[in-house]
Amino acid sequence: MKFFRQLHHFMMAGARAHAKWEMDISNTILRDRRRLIILGLLLIPILIGGIAFADEVVGSLPGMIGGKTAYAPAFYTPTIFFASIGVGIVAGLITGCIGAGGGFIIAPALMSAGVKGILAVGTDLFHIFAKAIMGSVLHRKLGNVSVALAVVFLIGSIGGATLGGWVNRTLYEMNPVLSDAFITTIYVLMLGFLCSYALMDFFRQTRKTKPAKAGSSSAPVNTSGMTNLAQKLQGVNLPPMIQFDEGVTPGGRKISWLFLVISGFIVGLAAAIMGVGGGFLTFPIFVYVLGVSSATTVGTDIFQIIFTAGYAGLSQYAVYGFIFYTLAMGMLLGSLVGIQVGSLITKVVSGATICGLYAVATSAGFVNRAFALPSKLASMEMIPMSTATGKLLETVGTYIFFVVLGAFALWVFYIFFSNIKTLKGEGDAHASKEAHV
Repeated sequence: MKFFRQLHHFMMAGARAHAKWEMDISNTILRDRRRLIILGLLLIPILIGGIAFADEVVGSLPGMIGGKTAYAPAFYTPTIFFASIGVGIVAGLITGCIGAGGGFIIAPALMSAGVKGILAVGTDLFHIFAKAIMGSVLHRKLGNVSVALAVVFLIGSIGGATLGGWVNRTLYEMNPVLSDAFITTIYVLMLGFLCSYALMDFFRQTRKTKPAKAGSSSAPVNTSGMTNLAQKLQGVNLPPMIQFDEGVTPGGRKISWLFLVISGFIVGLAAAIMGVGGGFLTFPIFVYVLGVSSATTVGTDIFQIIFTAGYAGLSQYAVYGFIFYTLAMGMLLGSLVGIQVGSLITKVVSGATICGLYAVATSAGFVNRAFALPSKLASMEMIPMSTATGKLLETVGTYIFFVVLGAFALWVFYIFFSNIKTLKGEGDAHASKEAHV
């Protein structure tokens, strides 16, 4: 139990670091007129070309999106484009409001809308890559990036992303239902783990209990500021040794290249299979397993997200036609708005409420994928279940998912608009304070 509690603590730390990166990216885009113009120019050819494409072959589009052969449409219908904006808004609200990456609901949302799992994963990766390139803040963090650390890590992450993309494509070629079942199972395990501990944290915060002992929810830390595991790994002398954190610790620290490659491989594999940037894993692995300082970790995490998501999205999915570009651009637009609103309401809600919201969001994704899994397993004759029962469960899970996330979004916007005077007052006060500094 202690191990799983520590693992949840590590993953939450990674999710918060990834959320901070997403907020920095969004702010960079929205506060730069040139970037906004570029975003608009990117949308024009996708939408105009997509409409022409849809008008020409509208009868075959459902087969292309749901079938086994050619995907590759740039546009489906205006409805699905606006739906993708809605998905992006909710993901952005989760990121900004809860302070944890909201990407974990994107693939389940797209799959619930009828998009095949492999297309949802590829589209999400492209959305992350496009956001990272457009709002790149890497130049601000270069002082915190250990080039040697990043390069060796990327060797592993590219290898992992290659394997993850190959696994997804191979399973899809074998059986599209098997591919969906595999991706759904991964999400069930991950979201089930996250939501169970998020609910435990929420109930722990709302109960009147004695405060937990210091360090009870984190890994054992020694006087050097590193976990015991990190100290042991850095003590392994297996050349070549990679040096880092020279500006943090006198003389810096060293770790074997092997541990960096293995860590990168795990992150790349997860990114390519699940369609995420990998930031939720990079932070805890770097800080708690490898013993890298938080400052260096944040800079290197930004670096790896751009290259891992870019490589996985383009080389493992785009070239095979497994990216729905209109959905990706819609999610990008929606997330830019959602993150701004979500981050503002954290000023007027309690910490326990935020923890509860995270539990609700992860639980919605878990229930959605858990209800969808039986029908996929039954289709492959792995479990006995009638087609009607499987479809009913999947429909129930889809309704629960969208109702819960819709209620979540409405609740956040209600808080935002009902407290807009307070939030505006805080903004004016902050601006006035900056003017006097």
